[in-house]
Amino acid sequence: MVQDFQIGAIIPTYRHVNALGGIVDALVALNCPVIIVDDGNSPENAAIIAQQQDAMRRVEVIRLDENGGKGQAVKRGFLAAKTAGWSHAVQIDADGQHDISQLPHMLKLAEQNPEAVICGVPVYDHSIPKGRKIGREITHFWVRVETLSLEINDSMCGFRAYPVDDAIHVTKHEIIGARMDFDTEILVQLNWRGLRVIEHPTKVIYPTENVSNFRMLWDNVRITAMHTRLAIQAPIRVPIRMMRRMFTRKYPKLSN
Repeated sequence: MVQDFQIGAIIPTYRHVNALGGIVDALVALNCPVIIVDDGNSPENAAIIAQQQDAMRRVEVIRLDENGGKGQAVKRGFLAAKTAGWSHAVQIDADGQHDISQLPHMLKLAEQNPEAVICGVPVYDHSIPKGRKIGREITHFWVRVETLSLEINDSMCGFRAYPVDDAIHVTKHEIIGARMDFDTEILVQLNWRGLRVIEHPTKVIYPTENVSNFRMLWDNVRITAMHTRLAIQAPIRVPIRMMRRMFTRKYPKLSN
């Protein structure tokens, strides 16, 4: 356990404002500082998001002038988290699909395992779209190929806690997608860096009024390109991961 452990939440948001206030209130109630990254929203939505800014509640809003994608927003959040002195950052989607009641468990796991990535593993109900479910299974298969392991059961859930320094390192030195390819690519890159993954089951729902930012054609093209570049690198990167874990104490094997 690190002495300087300090964790906060990063919420990237584009066109998702209905659930945002409730998410922020839940985080503040847990004494968790918040960085909201407005990813180039319309003036109307930007005004709603800006209302969440509150220094007394430790809620900061960062405005990006142009929409760069979820990944780009989270990367900007990592830099702000580093400036704020956080050692760890929880990533939470702004659309209300993540079960905030599980957050205390994830915060505790992050504090107990500061060198690991804490990942929410979705427990879906009937609301998940069938096409999205199939797409997730395809990605799960390729992640097992790219890491040559069964360490990561779900790489697409955006409810997770990162060690900030490691996250910033890979975003600066590796190719990490900026949109719907972000969640999977950063997790594979962190795995190659040597980080272990601790998974925690969490309920995920798809609200009927939710606005999806997934673009069927272009996001599938990005995800295909991501898996291609990861699969090409895997024969070199996986042995490097094994050597790091063998000869450094930073990423110890997790106890059962």
